[in-house]
Amino acid sequence: MFAMNGNPVLDVGGTHVTAALVDTGTWSSRPGTRHRLPLRSEGTTAEIIETIARCAQTLGPLTGTTLTVAIPGPFDYARGIGRYEGVAKFDALNGVDVRARLLDAIPSPPDSIEFLNDAAAFGIGEWVGGSATDCRRSVAVTLGTGVGSAFIDSGVAVDSGPLVPAGGEVHFLQIDGRPLEDVMSRRAIIAAYRRHAIPDTAAAEEIADLDVREIAGLAASGDHAALRALQEPCQALGVAISPWLKRFEAEILVVGGGLTASWSLIEPPLRNGVERGAPGLKGLPIVRSRDPEESVERGAAWFSQPGQARETARA
Repeated sequence: MFAMNGNPVLDVGGTHVTAALVDTGTWSSRPGTRHRLPLRSEGTTAEIIETIARCAQTLGPLTGTTLTVAIPGPFDYARGIGRYEGVAKFDALNGVDVRARLLDAIPSPPDSIEFLNDAAAFGIGEWVGGSATDCRRSVAVTLGTGVGSAFIDSGVAVDSGPLVPAGGEVHFLQIDGRPLEDVMSRRAIIAAYRRHAIPDTAAAEEIADLDVREIAGLAASGDHAALRALQEPCQALGVAISPWLKRFEAEILVVGGGLTASWSLIEPPLRNGVERGAPGLKGLPIVRSRDPEESVERGAAWFSQPGQARETARA
Protein backbone atom coordinates (compact mmCIF):
# COMPACT_ATOMS: atom_id res chain seq x y z
CA MET A 1 0.00 0.00 0.00
CA PHE A 2 1.10 3.57 -0.67
CA ALA A 3 0.23 6.80 1.08
CA MET A 4 -1.86 8.94 -1.25
CA ASN A 5 0.52 11.31 -2.98
CA GLY A 6 -0.77 11.98 -6.48
CA ASN A 7 -3.89 11.66 -8.57
CA PRO A 8 -5.23 8.08 -8.65
CA VAL A 9 -6.07 6.73 -12.11
CA LEU A 10 -7.11 3.43 -13.65
CA ASP A 11 -6.54 2.31 -17.23
CA VAL A 12 -9.05 -0.44 -18.08
CA GLY A 13 -8.36 -2.52 -21.19
CA GLY A 14 -9.71 -5.68 -22.68
CA THR A 15 -6.99 -7.87 -21.16
CA HIS A 16 -5.70 -5.92 -18.16
CA VAL A 17 -6.33 -3.05 -15.75
CA THR A 18 -3.56 -0.75 -14.53
CA ALA A 19 -3.57 1.54 -11.50
CA ALA A 20 -1.17 4.41 -10.88
CA LEU A 21 -0.68 7.64 -8.96
CA VAL A 22 0.17 10.56 -11.24
CA ASP A 23 2.30 13.43 -9.98
CA THR A 24 0.64 16.58 -11.33
CA GLY A 25 3.87 18.50 -10.97
CA THR A 26 5.77 16.33 -13.42
CA TRP A 27 2.74 14.72 -15.12
CA SER A 28 4.27 11.30 -14.76
CA SER A 29 3.36 8.22 -12.74
CA ARG A 30 5.03 8.07 -9.36
CA PRO A 31 7.68 5.33 -9.24
CA GLY A 32 6.47 2.15 -7.59
CA THR A 33 2.77 3.01 -7.76
CA ARG A 34 1.90 1.37 -11.07
CA HIS A 35 0.24 -2.03 -10.69
CA ARG A 36 -1.34 -4.20 -13.36
CA LEU A 37 -3.77 -7.09 -13.06
CA PRO A 38 -5.06 -9.38 -15.81
CA LEU A 39 -8.69 -8.73 -16.70
CA ARG A 40 -11.10 -10.94 -18.62
CA SER A 41 -13.40 -8.71 -20.65
CA GLU A 42 -15.60 -11.75 -21.23
CA GLY A 43 -15.99 -12.35 -17.47
CA THR A 44 -19.07 -11.89 -15.34
CA THR A 45 -20.11 -8.52 -13.92
CA ALA A 46 -18.86 -9.51 -10.47
CA GLU A 47 -15.52 -10.76 -11.82
CA ILE A 48 -14.83 -7.59 -13.81
CA ILE A 49 -15.84 -5.21 -11.02
CA GLU A 50 -13.86 -7.20 -8.43
CA THR A 51 -10.71 -7.13 -10.56
CA ILE A 52 -10.94 -3.40 -11.22
CA ALA A 53 -11.63 -2.69 -7.53
CA ARG A 54 -8.75 -4.91 -6.44
CA CYS A 55 -6.39 -3.02 -8.74
CA ALA A 56 -7.60 0.31 -7.34
CA GLN A 57 -6.87 -0.97 -3.82
CA THR A 58 -3.16 -1.22 -4.64
CA LEU A 59 -3.07 2.59 -4.48
CA GLY A 60 -4.05 2.62 -0.81
CA PRO A 61 -7.03 4.36 0.84
CA LEU A 62 -8.70 6.63 -1.72
CA THR A 63 -10.84 8.64 0.68
CA GLY A 64 -10.77 12.34 -0.19
CA THR A 65 -9.73 11.78 -3.81
CA THR A 66 -11.28 11.62 -7.26
CA LEU A 67 -10.47 8.36 -9.03
CA THR A 68 -10.34 8.77 -12.81
CA VAL A 69 -11.02 5.69 -14.93
CA ALA A 70 -10.02 5.48 -18.59
CA ILE A 71 -12.14 2.78 -20.21
CA PRO A 72 -13.06 1.89 -23.80
CA GLY A 73 -16.50 2.59 -25.21
CA PRO A 74 -19.30 2.29 -25.83
CA PHE A 75 -19.82 3.79 -22.38
CA ASP A 76 -21.98 6.53 -20.88
CA TYR A 77 -19.06 8.41 -19.38
CA ALA A 78 -21.10 11.09 -17.61
CA ARG A 79 -23.35 8.57 -15.84
CA GLY A 80 -20.75 5.81 -15.44
CA ILE A 81 -22.85 3.15 -17.15
CA GLY A 82 -21.61 0.53 -19.61
CA ARG A 83 -23.22 0.37 -23.06
CA TYR A 84 -21.47 -2.72 -24.32
CA GLU A 85 -23.83 -4.51 -26.66
CA GLY A 86 -22.67 -6.56 -29.62
CA VAL A 87 -19.05 -5.44 -29.32
CA ALA A 88 -17.56 -8.75 -28.07
CA LYS A 89 -16.11 -7.24 -24.89
CA PHE A 90 -17.41 -6.31 -21.45
CA ASP A 91 -20.86 -7.68 -22.33
CA ALA A 92 -21.50 -8.20 -18.61
CA LEU A 93 -21.19 -4.45 -18.00
CA ASN A 94 -23.95 -3.52 -20.43
CA GLY A 95 -26.44 -1.39 -18.49
CA VAL A 96 -24.39 -1.68 -15.29
CA ASP A 97 -23.79 1.38 -13.12
CA VAL A 98 -20.02 0.85 -12.95
CA ARG A 99 -19.50 3.93 -10.77
CA ALA A 100 -21.88 2.71 -8.08
CA ARG A 101 -20.54 -0.83 -8.19
CA LEU A 102 -16.94 0.33 -7.81
CA LEU A 103 -17.77 2.69 -4.95
CA ASP A 104 -19.33 -0.30 -3.18
CA ALA A 105 -16.45 -2.65 -3.97
CA ILE A 106 -13.46 -0.47 -3.05
CA PRO A 107 -12.59 -0.30 0.67
CA SER A 108 -12.00 3.32 1.70
CA PRO A 109 -13.48 4.41 -1.65
CA PRO A 110 -12.78 7.72 -3.37
CA ASP A 111 -15.15 10.64 -2.91
CA SER A 112 -16.01 10.44 -6.59
CA ILE A 113 -15.19 8.52 -9.76
CA GLU A 114 -14.86 10.14 -13.19
CA PHE A 115 -14.79 8.23 -16.46
CA LEU A 116 -13.37 9.08 -19.86
CA ASN A 117 -12.66 7.23 -23.06
CA ASP A 118 -9.27 5.51 -23.04
CA ALA A 119 -8.30 6.84 -26.48
CA ALA A 120 -9.25 10.36 -25.35
CA ALA A 121 -7.07 9.91 -22.26
CA PHE A 122 -4.20 8.82 -24.51
CA GLY A 123 -4.63 11.83 -26.80
CA ILE A 124 -4.87 14.28 -23.90
CA GLY A 125 -1.81 12.71 -22.30
CA GLU A 126 0.19 13.14 -25.49
CA TRP A 127 -0.82 16.81 -25.52
CA VAL A 128 0.04 17.32 -21.83
CA GLY A 129 3.45 15.67 -21.85
CA GLY A 130 4.06 13.56 -24.94
CA SER A 131 4.69 14.10 -28.62
CA ALA A 132 1.94 16.71 -29.10
CA THR A 133 2.95 19.15 -26.35
CA ASP A 134 3.74 21.95 -28.79
CA CYS A 135 0.56 21.53 -30.83
CA ARG A 136 -2.80 23.16 -30.35
CA ARG A 137 -4.61 20.53 -32.41
CA SER A 138 -3.51 16.91 -32.56
CA VAL A 139 -5.03 13.58 -33.50
CA ALA A 140 -4.22 10.37 -31.66
CA VAL A 141 -5.05 6.84 -32.77
CA THR A 142 -4.57 3.56 -30.96
CA LEU A 143 -4.09 0.32 -32.88
CA GLY A 144 -5.07 -2.71 -30.86
CA THR A 145 -8.14 -4.92 -31.06
CA GLY A 146 -9.70 -2.13 -33.11
CA VAL A 147 -8.91 1.50 -33.87
CA GLY A 148 -9.37 4.08 -31.13
CA SER A 149 -9.06 7.79 -31.77
CA ALA A 150 -9.12 11.24 -30.22
CA PHE A 151 -9.18 14.72 -31.74
CA ILE A 152 -7.54 17.07 -29.24
CA ASP A 153 -7.85 20.85 -29.19
CA SER A 154 -5.84 22.53 -26.43
CA GLY A 155 -6.13 19.53 -24.14
CA VAL A 156 -9.84 18.89 -24.73
CA ALA A 157 -11.17 15.91 -26.70
CA VAL A 158 -13.51 17.07 -29.47
CA ASP A 159 -16.27 14.57 -30.25
CA SER A 160 -18.83 16.55 -32.23
CA GLY A 161 -19.10 19.20 -34.90
CA PRO A 162 -18.16 19.36 -38.58
CA LEU A 163 -14.41 19.01 -38.05
CA VAL A 164 -14.44 15.47 -36.64
CA PRO A 165 -16.11 12.16 -37.54
CA ALA A 166 -19.15 11.05 -35.53
CA GLY A 167 -18.23 10.90 -31.86
CA GLY A 168 -14.67 11.80 -32.78
CA GLU A 169 -14.22 8.08 -33.49
CA VAL A 170 -12.57 6.97 -36.72
CA HIS A 171 -13.81 3.41 -36.37
CA PHE A 172 -17.17 4.70 -37.64
CA LEU A 173 -15.52 5.60 -40.97
CA GLN A 174 -15.77 3.51 -44.11
CA ILE A 175 -13.18 2.59 -46.70
CA ASP A 176 -14.28 1.37 -50.12
CA GLY A 177 -17.81 0.95 -48.81
CA ARG A 178 -16.76 -1.21 -45.85
CA PRO A 179 -16.57 -0.31 -42.15
CA LEU A 180 -12.99 0.66 -41.35
CA GLU A 181 -12.64 -2.03 -38.68
CA ASP A 182 -13.50 -4.67 -41.31
CA VAL A 183 -10.21 -3.61 -42.90
CA MET A 184 -8.09 -2.37 -40.00
CA SER A 185 -8.42 -4.32 -36.75
CA ARG A 186 -6.95 -7.37 -35.08
CA ARG A 187 -9.54 -9.67 -36.64
CA ALA A 188 -9.12 -8.05 -40.06
CA ILE A 189 -5.32 -8.49 -40.04
CA ILE A 190 -5.63 -12.14 -39.00
CA ALA A 191 -8.26 -12.78 -41.68
CA ALA A 192 -6.13 -11.01 -44.31
CA TYR A 193 -3.08 -13.10 -43.45
CA ARG A 194 -5.03 -16.32 -43.73
CA ARG A 195 -6.46 -15.17 -47.05
CA HIS A 196 -3.04 -14.25 -48.46
CA ALA A 197 -1.06 -17.15 -46.98
CA ILE A 198 -3.27 -20.19 -47.51
CA PRO A 199 -2.89 -20.26 -51.32
CA ASP A 200 0.87 -20.35 -50.81
CA THR A 201 1.02 -23.17 -48.30
CA ALA A 202 -0.26 -26.68 -47.92
CA ALA A 203 -0.07 -26.40 -44.14
CA ALA A 204 -3.06 -24.12 -43.58
CA GLU A 205 -3.57 -25.54 -40.11
CA GLU A 206 -0.18 -24.16 -39.08
CA ILE A 207 -1.38 -20.58 -39.46
CA ALA A 208 -4.83 -21.06 -37.99
CA ASP A 209 -3.81 -19.95 -34.50
CA LEU A 210 -1.47 -17.10 -35.39
CA ASP A 211 -2.24 -13.75 -33.77
CA VAL A 212 -1.15 -10.27 -34.86
CA ARG A 213 2.10 -10.43 -32.89
CA GLU A 214 3.17 -13.59 -34.73
CA ILE A 215 2.06 -12.16 -38.06
CA ALA A 216 4.13 -9.03 -37.39
CA GLY A 217 7.12 -11.24 -36.58
CA LEU A 218 6.71 -13.05 -39.88
CA ALA A 219 6.41 -9.72 -41.68
CA ALA A 220 9.66 -8.53 -40.10
CA SER A 221 11.38 -11.64 -41.44
CA GLY A 222 10.16 -10.88 -44.96
CA ASP A 223 7.08 -13.10 -45.22
CA HIS A 224 5.19 -11.60 -48.18
CA ALA A 225 1.71 -12.63 -47.04
CA ALA A 226 2.32 -11.24 -43.57
CA LEU A 227 3.64 -7.96 -44.98
CA ARG A 228 0.52 -7.53 -47.10
CA ALA A 229 -1.76 -8.41 -44.20
CA LEU A 230 -0.08 -5.79 -42.02
CA GLN A 231 0.61 -2.98 -44.45
CA GLU A 232 -2.56 -2.88 -46.56
CA PRO A 233 -4.80 -2.14 -43.52
CA CYS A 234 -2.42 0.61 -42.38
CA GLN A 235 -2.59 2.27 -45.77
CA ALA A 236 -6.38 1.98 -45.73
CA LEU A 237 -6.45 3.64 -42.30
CA GLY A 238 -4.34 6.49 -43.62
CA VAL A 239 -6.66 7.04 -46.58
CA ALA A 240 -9.76 6.94 -44.36
CA ILE A 241 -8.48 9.33 -41.71
CA SER A 242 -6.74 11.81 -44.02
CA PRO A 243 -9.77 14.03 -44.83
CA TRP A 244 -10.41 14.45 -41.12
CA LEU A 245 -6.80 15.26 -40.34
CA LYS A 246 -7.04 17.99 -42.95
CA ARG A 247 -10.45 19.25 -41.82
CA PHE A 248 -9.40 19.36 -38.16
CA GLU A 249 -6.15 21.11 -39.15
CA ALA A 250 -4.17 18.57 -37.16
CA GLU A 251 -0.56 19.49 -36.54
CA ILE A 252 0.52 15.94 -35.70
CA LEU A 253 -0.77 12.37 -35.76
CA VAL A 254 0.34 10.31 -32.75
CA VAL A 255 -0.03 6.54 -32.87
CA GLY A 256 -0.16 4.15 -29.91
CA GLY A 257 -1.27 0.59 -29.25
CA GLY A 258 0.26 -2.84 -29.55
CA LEU A 259 0.72 -2.69 -33.31
CA THR A 260 3.27 0.11 -32.97
CA ALA A 261 5.80 -2.51 -31.87
CA SER A 262 6.15 -3.01 -35.63
CA TRP A 263 6.50 0.71 -36.32
CA SER A 264 9.11 0.36 -39.06
CA LEU A 265 6.65 -1.81 -40.97
CA ILE A 266 3.43 0.10 -40.41
CA GLU A 267 4.57 3.75 -40.54
CA PRO A 268 5.43 3.86 -44.27
CA PRO A 269 2.06 2.50 -45.49
CA LEU A 270 0.18 4.63 -42.97
CA ARG A 271 2.00 7.73 -44.20
CA ASN A 272 1.46 6.70 -47.81
CA GLY A 273 -2.28 6.36 -47.16
CA VAL A 274 -2.49 9.77 -45.48
CA GLU A 275 -0.67 11.45 -48.34
CA ARG A 276 -2.72 9.57 -50.94
CA GLY A 277 -5.96 10.58 -49.29
CA ALA A 278 -4.94 14.22 -48.80
CA PRO A 279 -1.83 15.26 -50.78
CA GLY A 280 -1.75 18.53 -48.85
CA LEU A 281 -0.75 16.58 -45.74
CA LYS A 282 2.62 15.59 -47.13
CA GLY A 283 5.09 16.27 -44.35
CA LEU A 284 2.56 16.00 -41.52
CA PRO A 285 4.41 14.58 -38.51
CA ILE A 286 3.28 10.99 -37.90
CA VAL A 287 4.94 9.64 -34.79
CA ARG A 288 4.88 6.65 -32.51
CA SER A 289 4.01 7.39 -28.89
CA ARG A 290 7.03 7.12 -26.62
CA ASP A 291 4.96 5.65 -23.78
CA PRO A 292 1.25 5.01 -24.51
CA GLU A 293 0.56 3.66 -21.00
CA GLU A 294 2.04 6.74 -19.36
CA SER A 295 0.05 8.95 -21.73
CA VAL A 296 -3.26 7.34 -20.78
CA GLU A 297 -2.47 7.81 -17.09
CA ARG A 298 -1.31 11.39 -17.62
CA GLY A 299 -4.42 12.23 -19.66
CA ALA A 300 -6.74 10.72 -17.07
CA ALA A 301 -5.06 12.74 -14.30
CA TRP A 302 -5.28 15.96 -16.34
CA PHE A 303 -8.98 15.33 -16.98
CA SER A 304 -9.67 15.13 -13.23
CA GLN A 305 -8.06 18.47 -12.40
CA PRO A 306 -10.32 21.30 -11.17
CA GLY A 307 -11.20 23.55 -14.06
CA GLN A 308 -10.58 20.96 -16.76
CA ALA A 309 -13.41 19.98 -19.08
CA ARG A 310 -15.43 17.07 -17.71
CA GLU A 311 -17.14 16.72 -21.06
CA THR A 312 -15.72 16.71 -24.53
CA ALA A 313 -16.09 19.74 -26.75
CA ARG A 314 -17.73 20.58 -30.02
CA ALA A 315 -15.50 21.77 -32.82
